[in-house]
Amino acid sequence: MSARSASVQAWVGLGGNLNDPKSAICSALFCLNQEPDIDVEAVSSLYRTAPIGITDQPDFLNAVARIVTVLDPETLLRTLLGIESALGRVRSEAQFGPRTIDLDLLLYGEVAMTTSSLTLPHPRMHLRRFVLEPLFEIEGDLTLPGGVQLAHLLERSQCQEVMPEGVIEFSS
Repeated sequence: MSARSASVQAWVGLGGNLNDPKSAICSALFCLNQEPDIDVEAVSSLYRTAPIGITDQPDFLNAVARIVTVLDPETLLRTLLGIESALGRVRSEAQFGPRTIDLDLLLYGEVAMTTSSLTLPHPRMHLRRFVLEPLFEIEGDLTLPGGVQLAHLLERSQCQEVMPEGVIEFSS
């Protein structure tokens, strides 16, 4: 990673439910780590979750990665979208539809912001146990922008069943 500006920790949600989602998540982590301005520091286990919204589709596999980057949030988001595209993600109109890979920028340091393309922290992460569980696994004592404890969000999250699915074979 270059040292052109201060580095920031950020957290990325990874998920998918088409083809081989575990392989897609591993490929996405590899791609992230190959970016010159991104280092993958930690990755949660995999978690299996039933789909929400559109329920006639396969279960999802999800994980969360902590990265360090010198990229600003908007550039990081564009990088994540580029990796999705490179891995075969075709965006559809269905918000909760099936996908090969999904990379969500959950948190970017202490930044709280809203632009036309990005809201930080991720606007629905507090509702998604499949994000909160893996995030808690790697960051149990995390305090989010605005002072909310991650543990508090997890306690209050919906009773969506999240099943541990195994570990990801990834070395940074």
